[in-house]
Amino acid sequence: MPDDRALAQPPDFISSSPVPRVPVVSDLPGKVLAVKEGETFLYTDVEGNLSDRRELGLGLYHKDTRFLSHFGLKISGRDPILLSSSAERVYVSHVDLTNPDLYDEGRADVPQHSLNIRRTRAVKGSFFERIRMKNYNPFPIEFDVDLTFGADFADIFEVRGLSRETRGNYEPPKANGRSVEFAYTGEDGIRRVTRISFGVKPKRVEVRGDLVEVSFTVRLAAHETKTIGLVVEPVIEGESTNGGGVFDDVVHELRHSYEDWERECTQIRTDNELFNTLITRGLRDLRALYTEMDGGGVIAAGIPWYVATFGRDSLITSHQMLMLSPRPAKETLQVLAGLQGKVVDDWRDEEPGKILHEIRKGELARSGYLPHTPYFGSADATPWFLILLAQYFRWTNDLGFVKEMLPAAEAALEWIDVFGDADGDGLVEYRSRSPRGLRNHGWKDAHDSVIHTNGKLAEPPIALIEVQAYVYMAKTRMADVYGALDDFERSVQLKDQATVLRRKVHEAFWMEDQQYYAGALDGDKRQVETIVSNPGHALYCGVLEQGRAEAISRRVFEPDLFSGWGIRTMSKAATAYNPMSYHNGTVWPHDNALIAAGLKRYGQIEETNRLVTALFEVAQYADYMRLPELFCGFTRRTPSPPVQYPVACSPQAWAAGTPFLLLQAMLGISALAHLNLLTVNKPHLPPWLNEVELRNLRVGDSTLSLAFRREGDMTSFSLLERTGDVRVVMEE
Repeated sequence: MPDDRALAQPPDFISSSPVPRVPVVSDLPGKVLAVKEGETFLYTDVEGNLSDRRELGLGLYHKDTRFLSHFGLKISGRDPILLSSSAERVYVSHVDLTNPDLYDEGRADVPQHSLNIRRTRAVKGSFFERIRMKNYNPFPIEFDVDLTFGADFADIFEVRGLSRETRGNYEPPKANGRSVEFAYTGEDGIRRVTRISFGVKPKRVEVRGDLVEVSFTVRLAAHETKTIGLVVEPVIEGESTNGGGVFDDVVHELRHSYEDWERECTQIRTDNELFNTLITRGLRDLRALYTEMDGGGVIAAGIPWYVATFGRDSLITSHQMLMLSPRPAKETLQVLAGLQGKVVDDWRDEEPGKILHEIRKGELARSGYLPHTPYFGSADATPWFLILLAQYFRWTNDLGFVKEMLPAAEAALEWIDVFGDADGDGLVEYRSRSPRGLRNHGWKDAHDSVIHTNGKLAEPPIALIEVQAYVYMAKTRMADVYGALDDFERSVQLKDQATVLRRKVHEAFWMEDQQYYAGALDGDKRQVETIVSNPGHALYCGVLEQGRAEAISRRVFEPDLFSGWGIRTMSKAATAYNPMSYHNGTVWPHDNALIAAGLKRYGQIEETNRLVTALFEVAQYADYMRLPELFCGFTRRTPSPPVQYPVACSPQAWAAGTPFLLLQAMLGISALAHLNLLTVNKPHLPPWLNEVELRNLRVGDSTLSLAFRREGDMTSFSLLERTGDVRVVMEE
């Protein structure tokens, strides 16, 4: 994920990170509430409001624009009292409030805590809210419900701190009976409108500067209940997002959509209810992030900052999900192939065959302030495209789709060999050419994430060790795909290239004195010796020799890297270490999941489970048992919980996918559908997990149900049910 700052800053600061120039979310009291469907999401405080403190990043967003920046509720001019709130199911949220003492001349007093106000909201194109009020007094009461609205139409990059000198034109807010309208024409020439309509006619609608105040008088008999409904509709160039749905129908459709998603996926049940909760949470969050945009369905990267198509994030998350369902992988590959680079365009860091980094649809991208239309500043999305295609084939044996994707795959392979390796040394390097692009093009793409031990930033072109590992895995797995297509010449060629690359990795990146791999080579081919987590990805990709892999396995659990909650992105001993930085000392669940799966690949079974256990314990401290995008890298101190990173996305895609890659690693299952085979390699469950059952596990045209059971230090498995003729084999 990227690191975004003001346009006035040097070009390596321009992108899309949750690290703006002003504090965001860190001082919110407790959790925030995120409700999302499609490209629209609502991000509020725990009372369901959007405050005037715009630096918090709260709002109703649609296609990278904030269509509602202020939304407040009062009862007869007073703030209600929060009882509870939840957005556990991301398609709907609930906020329960009660009243303080209400005194109003001419009205009966309303004692405190005698009125319940429940705000229920859902998003489906538009934002729907139902405000239900119930009188618990044995006498009638009367009060006002006061709502305030405002819309700043800020581009999401602005919300996160990007400065701009000029803006488009705001129209004065309009109020008409049962509706309110805000409008803005941006510098991209696009007119954006926020249209608010009410189910009952307000008593008063008044424009006050940039805000609109709306008031309803509510009269409730003893124990009576009434509701006020409202719809907030984002409109772009006259195109409505509201399909005419009503609240109950919208919630019903969304609930059934989630149920269909869960039925489509592999069903996972264990004897540990907390772990079951983690699995269910991840499954539902992945559905929440699933978004139809850019010509197909992709997993958006995270709420609130990354509700957009991201190459790397969507690819890795779909890869984590293959044990659950191959559909997200197929759709992601189709979308990204359709948007693959075609020309050399320095403004967008585009090159033929390259897979995009991200697409944005807000005013700043559309008006040319930013190159995200799409932007291609990623060195690893292209090999991940190939990895996912090959892994999809391993799970499905879908040769027809592979043939459809073959031109895109060939273009990606050519990009690796030609544009990715501009100096011809056999390694893939990157250098940003866009004046408003990212400095760093790996998954750690903060401007300071590739840094020498003396504190100086590594100068480009930069070769990252994990990018070489991804290329190695891409070529070895694509060699198998070409073999299945009977193109044995191409298959052998790719295997030979991978063998040469493996040797180069060992020669160029190994640090003998550290018994560890350098995270990168700088533009002078000098090793960047700062100890980082990146070499752990090389474990997953299988590029390392066994002896050196074992050295890496030991090193990542040394206390300078392992916090007790997980492996840090950077060693505590490094000059640049900061446990609160984005990439230089924090802990990322997806990073740890790839390392855990890599440990298992090299037979480090106990180490795999140690890492899985640490992340499982982190989840138990999180709201809704939702693994965060990242958390601070402070050393674990009992009984203190892990320290939250204040602007982490929640939910976030590859964090939601992490439990499934971890489970797959523990069980040791791999699919080879083209050989009609599912392999099980040394399954080993930790002491807190005794039984795991998988149902509706698909391998090619077959469906399996498997049961794993731990007895002492041994984990066995059995085949419960099989439809089709796939073979299940225990690997030695």
